[in-house]
Amino acid sequence: MNLMADAKYVYDAYGQRIRMKEIGTYDNTTFHYDGLLNYKEHVMYLINEQDRTCVKQPLKGDFKLMEIPHNATLLAAIILGSSSAPLDGLEVSTWIGETQEKAKYLISATVFGCIPVNTFYHTDKTGWVTISFYDNVIGVENPEELYPPPYCQGVQLRDESSDFYSLFEKH
Repeated sequence: MNLMADAKYVYDAYGQRIRMKEIGTYDNTTFHYDGLLNYKEHVMYLINEQDRTCVKQPLKGDFKLMEIPHNATLLAAIILGSSSAPLDGLEVSTWIGETQEKAKYLISATVFGCIPVNTFYHTDKTGWVTISFYDNVIGVENPEELYPPPYCQGVQLRDESSDFYSLFEKH
C-alpha cells in the first residue's frame, strides 16, 4: 500500500465537530475527500463540492479531545531548531503509549500551548500512520466550514454508519 495525503482540518472541541479536506494519492491514483463529523448530532457528511453532492451517514463513536492521553508516558523533551538563543527553537515534548484498543502511539506537542506537532499511530491493520501538523491556529478561522453546505439540506441519512477512522479507510 502506497498512500500519501495532505489534509486541512478544522477542529472544534466545544461543538464536537471536525472538518477534514484531504487530497492525496493511493497506488498512483489521486483522490479528494471532504468529511464533516458532527459528534453532538452523531452525523457524518461526505461532501463533494465539485459535484455539489452530499452523503449523510450515522456517526458512531465518541468525540476525542485532541490532547495527550492520561496514560501516556513522557519519552523526551527536546528543542526543534536551536537552543543557542531565545526564540531560536521550539520546545517539544514527546509522549508514548497504547490505547484501550491496543494501538500504539507516539505524540509530539509544543510544551507551551500543547499544540500538536506530529503523531505516529500503529495498528496491525494499518501499520504505522504518520500525521504531521502545520499552520495550526487557536480558534476557528472560518466557522462556516463546520456546517454542511446548503446542498446537503434534505439529504436522507444512510444506514451505513462510520467513525473518524473510516475517513482514512475509504481510499
